[in-house]
Amino acid sequence: MLSIITPCFNSEKYIESCIQNVIEQNFNRVEHIIVDGSSTDATIEIIKSYAEKHSHIHWISEKDKGQSDAMNKGIAMAKFDVISFLNVDDYYEPNVFRRVMPMFETLPPNSFITGNCNLWDAANKHIGINKPDKTTLYDIIAFRRFPANPSAYFYHKTIHEKIGGYKIVNKNMDLHFILDMVQVANVVYVNETYGNFCIVEDSKTSEAIGDDTMYEEVREIMLSYRTKLNLIDRNRLRLLTIKKILKRFSFAQKLRSFILCNIVSM
Repeated sequence: MLSIITPCFNSEKYIESCIQNVIEQNFNRVEHIIVDGSSTDATIEIIKSYAEKHSHIHWISEKDKGQSDAMNKGIAMAKFDVISFLNVDDYYEPNVFRRVMPMFETLPPNSFITGNCNLWDAANKHIGINKPDKTTLYDIIAFRRFPANPSAYFYHKTIHEKIGGYKIVNKNMDLHFILDMVQVANVVYVNETYGNFCIVEDSKTSEAIGDDTMYEEVREIMLSYRTKLNLIDRNRLRLLTIKKILKRFSFAQKLRSFILCNIVSM
């Protein structure tokens, strides 16, 4: 059984397509939990109209402390063992539930399945695909390689019993979760596309991309998790850092030589 959790606030532009995306999976062992933060637009009316027709939709609307708080409320409401988060402006690929759920029948407790994720810009242009084929704590810290969006991963709810809920922060709550999760979970990568991450205008992600402080915050988060690496991986990371520094130094030396040669020849 699968619980899909959608946090939302003033999402009238996207909530209907989000609800329909789950319905169109045509999977009868699912519940769709929508946690609304007391929207003031037509979001609640749209949710109500669908909930009256579809018994798998459960929802609440109340003030919260932001997206992380809404996500944790959804986890508490979830009745089933496997959960996934679907933000209102993202969507699943067709028949993903039927592809993913049978795998959990043979996996051990505290498993996390991730596939690939399409990336779309505000003009609905395909800008890339996230393929998190190596998702260890070392790979994430060393190469910034991690699942980009929750529409492409599914996991046992019991993982939160080990690491707690999502951190109550304004951004990067997913990154904190991934960094904590990989230390306790059985992570399985499947080379299939499961989700679609849409960077729409006026969204938190869109604003973050243009904010240099976001990249600095990600760097600080990565640095804070270095202490959790084992000794071998810490040494691997030190060697990798030295190689990067030497590579930059070598390039700088070549550039300096090139400039000096050109000055001499003038």
